[in-house]
Amino acid sequence: MAFIQSFGAAETVTGSCHLLQLENGPNILIDCGYFQGEGEEKTYEPFDFDPKSVNIVLVTHAHLDHVGRIPKLVKEGFDGKIVASRATMDLAEVVLMDSAKIAEEDYKVAYKKAKRSGNEKKIRSPIYTIDDARAVFDLTIQYAQHDKSIQLTANVKVTFRQAGHILGSSTVQIDFEEAGKTKSVVFSGDLGGRKDLIMPAPTVIKQTNALFIESTYGDRNHCGLKETVDEFKEIVINTLKNKGNILIPSFAIERSQEILLLLKQMYYDKELPQCQVFLDSPMAMRATQIYTAHHHDLNESAKQLLERDGSIFDFPYLQYALKSNESILINKIESGCIIIAGSGMCTGGRILHHLKHRLWDETNSVIFVGYQVQGTLGRKLIDGADSVQLYHENIKVNAQIHKVNGFSAHADQHDLLAWISEFEKIDHVFLIHGEPDKQSIFKQAIEEQLQIPTHIVRYAEKINI
Repeated sequence: MAFIQSFGAAETVTGSCHLLQLENGPNILIDCGYFQGEGEEKTYEPFDFDPKSVNIVLVTHAHLDHVGRIPKLVKEGFDGKIVASRATMDLAEVVLMDSAKIAEEDYKVAYKKAKRSGNEKKIRSPIYTIDDARAVFDLTIQYAQHDKSIQLTANVKVTFRQAGHILGSSTVQIDFEEAGKTKSVVFSGDLGGRKDLIMPAPTVIKQTNALFIESTYGDRNHCGLKETVDEFKEIVINTLKNKGNILIPSFAIERSQEILLLLKQMYYDKELPQCQVFLDSPMAMRATQIYTAHHHDLNESAKQLLERDGSIFDFPYLQYALKSNESILINKIESGCIIIAGSGMCTGGRILHHLKHRLWDETNSVIFVGYQVQGTLGRKLIDGADSVQLYHENIKVNAQIHKVNGFSAHADQHDLLAWISEFEKIDHVFLIHGEPDKQSIFKQAIEEQLQIPTHIVRYAEKINI
């Protein structure tokens, strides 16, 4: 009998990695991502399965917590086929090369420091190198188009559907024959909400035997999009009027593009005071180019901007800080700037030096526009830390800290329940990609409102299909 084991994103949000083993078919891995936050150490541990035994990897989207361990998988023996949308693989190349570069740089710094004290043998090698990341793209890659099925083997087919989370993101439906019966498994991937600034809504699927669904915000509802946008605008306008600066720690993919789009709309609606807007993230710049190249996958309002202006994101106040010295020069601006920089959870990247220079000043604002994993600097700030350590210096938190929830690229409880309710038939729901307390609330909501048996997936447990 076919069964599934989750080796990540089981009672946690990160590390997505789900192995489907078929009785008479290929072993299929759905995503292979980084663990982040408090569970980050698990990223470096050996896989709890043999990478050589995996035949196919299906990639739902290009976020690090879904693709970050694919180079490690290849390094340890996987040589099969990858199936994903073209936009996902274009973004994944940016994400994985950046991840490998950071890993190599961190190793060099740690090794040099340890060598001075004679402890260089204790330094752990990088999880993978730039060459390892490149090797991923030397494998056979089959590009999936949404709503067009791919026959993986004689008795197994997969269909990618629009997930509405980020560019290229997909829900995957795997149909297979076993003992004369056709069975279906659906992995939601990360689902977007039904209303989004840049992405279309997730596609409805009709039926499945087993739905493995993300539950990041299964316990709550976001503010409406209008309320979210209004809150963001109010913070931006008031901070600039008070001669402050605005820091926006932002994920390079999707969130940075959404913020650029919103600021552009504010500019053309004459709502944005005179200021300088900096996109201070080379990775976000590359991602923005990919978004433009794949504009046909965006929603209608984004396509209309391209038709009207010849650009989805550019506007007169916007500047790109590509080089590190350009990023450093931003710190000399006393007031009137908006800085969009990574990383989105403040675990690294250029946002850290901006926080060091701006966090102590009460006229400044920090706007968090994405999920903050437990244990990250971003989570500490939204939880009300009085001070934080940045570059071995204790920095007082005097700036105004704002968390604008409605920007989340993850569907909230209302949208998740609405999406599930569109299925005509589901035998069982399995909750993945969520924190246990949130999953318990979501499980209760599904069973009470939709009367579908629901189970919270535990790490490595075997679930028969």
